[in-house]
Amino acid sequence: MHIRTTVQAVIAAGLVGIIAGCAPGGPEAGGAAPDAQKPKKARPGAGAEKVRYASAERLPERIASDGTTIEVGNPAARSTVHAYEDPRCPVVEMYERTGAGAVHKLVLGGEIKTEYTFASFKDDRLGGNGSKRAVNALRAALEKGKFVEYHAVIFKNQAAVESSGGFTAQRLLKLADKVPGLRGEAFDRAVRTMKYRSFVTASQQAYQQTGDDPIGPGTPTVVVNGHTINNGLWHVNFDPSLLRSLVTDLHDSPGLWDLVYKPYRDEVQDESLEP
Repeated sequence: MHIRTTVQAVIAAGLVGIIAGCAPGGPEAGGAAPDAQKPKKARPGAGAEKVRYASAERLPERIASDGTTIEVGNPAARSTVHAYEDPRCPVVEMYERTGAGAVHKLVLGGEIKTEYTFASFKDDRLGGNGSKRAVNALRAALEKGKFVEYHAVIFKNQAAVESSGGFTAQRLLKLADKVPGLRGEAFDRAVRTMKYRSFVTASQQAYQQTGDDPIGPGTPTVVVNGHTINNGLWHVNFDPSLLRSLVTDLHDSPGLWDLVYKPYRDEVQDESLEP
């Protein structure tokens, strides 16, 4: 539990709050925290909680019963990190490049799984349909059992793609070439024809219904076992060491949220609002 002293050092350096997330209504991630996520039952035949996976390619991936959440990792894992992402949001790219890497390593250990809900509001703000096309392509990759690998490729190349025309069907197919076994007639057709358009729409609606703000909580929003890592803890999402410590703490000792993390999150937030 070294996070308190580390967070204090970050605050002293004046770094808290320098990163703002993407939100439909403005440049910063706003709105109330999402409600606690209801735990989902493991599918029949789920393995032991401590199963380990040798690589990303071996991670189980599936669509949840709600039809919009994509689950990755051991279905029997008792801890969940839920990420709300828009593929065109540069702050999501920053999260995927930093804190998400630490979460991924924990998922490979089998005791933690990840969930994704995809928004596409950036299209309305920036024009075009790149977010929608990227979400559709990610859903198509899930059908091939290649979601994890394609998701990584999407965000590894997001900045370059956005600066050179965005996520067109052609660019999405070109990126799919980087994932062995993903390209094929069915996948290519799904990407070109927006086969999963209804999934894209339903996912955006699910995002908007998260929390109390009718436009959604902003992206990225990271929720660990029902607890939103925002406000005074926002920057933790972008520090692999801190995020790994937080997720591990809440996995091993769930009561630490009310004892340490929530009070500190609220305390830092209150201090930031003082004149």
